[in-house]
Amino acid sequence: MLLALALSIPTVEVPSTRSPVDKSYRKMLQGMERFKREHALAPQATLRFRLLPRQPGTAMRGIKLKVVGDTSSMDVPIGADNSFTLDYQELLWREDAAVLANRKTLSMTWRAEVRSPGVPDGMRRLGDLRLECLVGMEAGLVSNNAQLFAWLDEFLRSPDKVCSDPHGNYLFFTEKPLFAITLQAGERRATLPFHALYAGNPPAAEMPYCDCQVLLERSYLAPVWDRSWPDDTLLRFEYMDDPPPASPAAPRDRNAALAALGPPQLSRRFDSGREVWLYQSAPASHLAPGPDGRPRMGEHVLLFDADGTTLKSRQRAP
Repeated sequence: MLLALALSIPTVEVPSTRSPVDKSYRKMLQGMERFKREHALAPQATLRFRLLPRQPGTAMRGIKLKVVGDTSSMDVPIGADNSFTLDYQELLWREDAAVLANRKTLSMTWRAEVRSPGVPDGMRRLGDLRLECLVGMEAGLVSNNAQLFAWLDEFLRSPDKVCSDPHGNYLFFTEKPLFAITLQAGERRATLPFHALYAGNPPAAEMPYCDCQVLLERSYLAPVWDRSWPDDTLLRFEYMDDPPPASPAAPRDRNAALAALGPPQLSRRFDSGREVWLYQSAPASHLAPGPDGRPRMGEHVLLFDADGTTLKSRQRAP
């Protein structure tokens, strides 16, 4: 119905696509209001919305956005990084307008982006991510198919529940492929477990329903729900291309890893040809489950290049 409205207004110049990506103007403005109400999470931060590719081959240049109502429309300026903000117009609000892009449905994913000044490159502030989650859910940006997250049921309708539950699974994205994430708050340090990377490692059959479809290497689950980490906690990203390389003790390639360690408990091959393998080990003595209810396990992670050469390795204590 929204597409029919868009095509009936001569001044709306959205190129012909059968199913344009569209979001609710009202809900996105409600997300902006949520940002104002929860600003204490990130007192110095600014908010923009951002478009990211979701399906292979999606052209992310030349994107045009419009807010389209029954009788009115408004152009939305978009930055070189495909980020934007929205102005309030009473008529468009009353007409329950849609935010339309000249791209097909599910070709892109939409996210809120909350940024505090002074955060170093390669790091994010946890309070910013908490606010991103609340705004993104309030604004109705997450386009994951309900088939994938049907078990969440009411969670999909409640920003507070999604963003305060360890199983909320709100995805964040980095600028480059990830290998590890370390939390730091004062003297406290912790490396996030493997299941916090790569969208929680969904089965291949579920990938078409995930916002991470072409950004799997860059997706992660931040512990926005864990209030033992303060808002000023920093997440430090180690990217796949960052030094240092694998430790001297690491197997030199996939074949050597199989010979020395056997098959991994979990492996993931990416579109780039790179592959990660996870080896898990139980602790020597019983440990209580982690704050997310999962058993505490030791981890040995290997990253291989497309030719099978070991690029990186890391270990994480239970």
